[in-house]
Amino acid sequence: MRVAFVGKGGSGKTTLSALFARYVASRGLPVVAVDADINQHLGMALGVEEEALPRPMGAHLTEIKEYLRGGNPRVSSAAAMVKTTPPGRGSRLLELPGAGAAPDGPVEPVDPIHAGFGVVTPHGPRLMVTGPFDEDDLGVACYHSKVGAVELYLNHLVDGAGRYVVVDMTAGADSFASGLFTRFDLTFLVAEPTRQGVGVYRQYRDYAADYGVAVAVVGNKVHGPGDVEFLREQVGEDLLVCLGHSAAVRAMEQGRPFALADLEPGNVEALGVLLARLDAQEKDWARFGRQAAQFHVRNAEAWANRAVGEDLAAQIDPDFVFGPTRVSL
Repeated sequence: MRVAFVGKGGSGKTTLSALFARYVASRGLPVVAVDADINQHLGMALGVEEEALPRPMGAHLTEIKEYLRGGNPRVSSAAAMVKTTPPGRGSRLLELPGAGAAPDGPVEPVDPIHAGFGVVTPHGPRLMVTGPFDEDDLGVACYHSKVGAVELYLNHLVDGAGRYVVVDMTAGADSFASGLFTRFDLTFLVAEPTRQGVGVYRQYRDYAADYGVAVAVVGNKVHGPGDVEFLREQVGEDLLVCLGHSAAVRAMEQGRPFALADLEPGNVEALGVLLARLDAQEKDWARFGRQAAQFHVRNAEAWANRAVGEDLAAQIDPDFVFGPTRVSL
């Protein structure tokens, strides 16, 4: 199952992404955490020192494309692959590696994408990152070119119950600049009990409404019943659970030692609610496949055909079936 954490900048979505990934790993479950935010802080929140961060996916797009393309005859070259290119017969698909927190230690990945672009963090989750802007990008590149690596990764990933991908997304509604927002089983929108926080929720809800995107609101930095009531009045039944202010989280953010056992019991229970909600979400491979084709055609017509010099709609394989029956490593 794959889940996105979104919200206003400063809402705590990166912290909650890290806490949720650590909570899942602590239960011995396979989990990959992906930093797809322009502000790359998920590694820090997961206890990874800067020099130990994995290779950035966004800086190695050609390598990733070459592998995923495999022997798909509909994709003429890695250069002809764009962020929305869907898999087809002959493509190489990906399976999630085992849990880093498993009793017998990390399970080695079975493909070069997870192996080459992921590291096991000190607390169990495997971390992958898009990477920040580099010097050559400044003034000439869009960050979505890097996030495109995550979209390709998710398009070619075969996952299911009991295996998890947690993605820390860009702040606000910037996620809607690509079809990436449709690549998840569930989206957790992190909202502070403020008008700005619920404003981002309304914007996200309205944009996502026509695409069947499941959104649940996670209240964060809540001080008391008044804050909960405010969120309930503003977002209604979409409010799933609230987390209160946490001295333990503040210590983690300041770089002091932190373990899940240090987290307040109510906040630990809230993480359990998030996992239960994700586990209850239906996996809709048919919708996933339809929307992969839909956004690929839209991108092809808008810019990609001109950029590549081909009709990229021809990359869509009408006989390819998304889901675990098509695993081809």
